Amino acid sequence: MEKKTKVKLLAIQLGSVIADLDANIKKAEKLLEYELIRNAADFVFLPEVWSCGWDCSSFEKCSEDINNSDSIKMLQKIAKKYNVNIIGGSIILKGMTNSCPVINRNGELVCTYDKNHLFSYYGCDEGKYITNGKNPVMVELDGVKIGLTICYDIRFPEIYRAYRIAGADILVNMAAWGASKKIPWDSMTTSRAVENQSYFVALTQTGELRDGTRNLGHSMILDYKGDIIKEINGIEGGIFAEVNLADMYEFRDKCRVLDDIKDSYEVIIK
Repeated sequence: MEKKTKVKLLAIQLGSVIADLDANIKKAEKLLEYELIRNAADFVFLPEVWSCGWDCSSFEKCSEDINNSDSIKMLQKIAKKYNVNIIGGSIILKGMTNSCPVINRNGELVCTYDKNHLFSYYGCDEGKYITNGKNPVMVELDGVKIGLTICYDIRFPEIYRAYRIAGADILVNMAAWGASKKIPWDSMTTSRAVENQSYFVALTQTGELRDGTRNLGHSMILDYKGDIIKEINGIEGGIFAEVNLADMYEFRDKCRVLDDIKDSYEVIIK
């Protein structure tokens, strides 16, 4: 498939109602409708666990059958209505996976990506409730290759380098990232874009959690040099950017980082 050059990206930042599937589906649908009326996008992105909020003990209550998911049905309706590809953040599926549904412009569920790395530290216990995915998943839609990751995956640069080597054009991390970890979020999202010379959609929830802490609410679209193209802080809403992939391809050709990777980085201890 011929590569597109200019691609319109829309990222939706929202704050989920903890453990209320119906309320979150209605909220997400309203935000998607509002933003897509204003901005005709090629791709729209949602954050991690938007359908239930970040509360691991509520995951099972909010889990859905992939073949009969109200969350996926809503996204399919939006995709067809607005002729847009949807990278659907993540929802909790029966079998207890934290999974990103990908839906094309025709409203078809193309694939899912199951979160590979589960965060189970500092009072979080995702690994107690969720089964981790086994492989990275890169999806190609409209000739654009997108490498999918969810939240804690950001701490593992290996997965992003694997996507870049496989030909990714855009990298995405969909998160429910805590407000106390702003420096790691800003640093690692920027680093993943720079390391891999890729456009990067860094998307996190906003709003208060059940224990009184807050999501960071700092979503960004970054370019292949790590510069922020668009960002949103604290509030619910969307950020929109038209990116030029041709500029990125030219930059990659001039600065051929992948050619300089060594076959081995065996450490010599002296």
